[in-house]
Amino acid sequence: MSTVGGARLGLPGTQVKPKAGAPALPKKLSARSWIVSDAESGDVLASHNAHWKLPPASTLKMLFADTVLPKLPSTRTHKVLPSDLQGMGEGSSLVGVKEGESYSVHDLWLGVFLRSGNDAVHVLSAMNGGKPKTVREMNARARDIRARDTNVISPDGYDHKGQVSSAYDLSLFARSGMQNADFREYAATATAKFPGETQKPKKGKKGAEGAEDAGGDNKPKRGSFEIQNTNRLLTGDVGIDPYPGMAGVKNGSTTNAGNTFTGVAQRGDRVLLVTVMHPDQTEPHGVYKETAKLLDWGFSAANKVAPVGKLVAPGSGPDSGAASGKGGQAGGATDAKAAAHTSGKPSGGAGTALGITAGCLVLLALVAYAVHRRWPLPDLARRRRR
Repeated sequence: MSTVGGARLGLPGTQVKPKAGAPALPKKLSARSWIVSDAESGDVLASHNAHWKLPPASTLKMLFADTVLPKLPSTRTHKVLPSDLQGMGEGSSLVGVKEGESYSVHDLWLGVFLRSGNDAVHVLSAMNGGKPKTVREMNARARDIRARDTNVISPDGYDHKGQVSSAYDLSLFARSGMQNADFREYAATATAKFPGETQKPKKGKKGAEGAEDAGGDNKPKRGSFEIQNTNRLLTGDVGIDPYPGMAGVKNGSTTNAGNTFTGVAQRGDRVLLVTVMHPDQTEPHGVYKETAKLLDWGFSAANKVAPVGKLVAPGSGPDSGAASGKGGQAGGATDAKAAAHTSGKPSGGAGTALGITAGCLVLLALVAYAVHRRWPLPDLARRRRR
């Protein structure tokens, strides 16, 4: 495995350096790979096969968003062409994008983050110049932020031979993306309205002289429907409660990848990133339950463990250990200006979550982050339905 971020991150198995009084790591973790890191300092508190190259599923959409989101104004609209939706894999997750309908970039990103809609990804890729161009840009972006374990074949994360990432790289994508205000907003959105299909007007009854009843409504109507975030640590579900302080970011699931998840949460002044890949699929909501256990451990282990590595900053600087590029399985952006959102603005997050004010680092140069500025993450203490 690669040693980007530190030599211990390239070792197999669990890596942790407890100090006196440190809590024990959770028992019975089944994930093939996981990592717990401090989102602000980048310190890796513990890891397990952090650089193991594995299929990422829809968590790869974090890299897609980090790459494309700053390039497309949220108010821009696009009428969907049949070609926009070609090439989606069988059984793809969909938000319900329809050919011939127009959508704003803002609506499409809601479809990506909340419903993991591959249809929304393909339309945004078309708006970005096409899927091949978007894939090239995603691979270039991964190299820019020193995510050396990642190879993108399709922007939506659908299973493809040779498409891999790692728990380490997925954490880099989340950390980079969360520096963008719109990325943060979408990631923390629990529910939203998504545009539906335009309904043709019903014909009115004809009167005595053959004219249609003037009382009929002859204007096409387009409704909307509610979508909910599939991140169960944000919204909760049967057998799983929302995690206090959860502010995103992305879950994924495919036949080859199993379940994957990267989450960011705050407790007090500390913000943690946890990525879990490929846990036991027989456990309902296993990827969320193991993430929650690791978050609990990370918060209780604050200042009681020595870092085993580092989430590297973007740029071409030293990797704190040469990346060999061998082993494993074969297989940030500047803030965008806040967009003026249209009516039907989404809910801001789960009602049980804590208010989030702390956060991560802001990119000041190609090879360094500053530690004095923080994410203005959405306030999740209030359930906002706008």
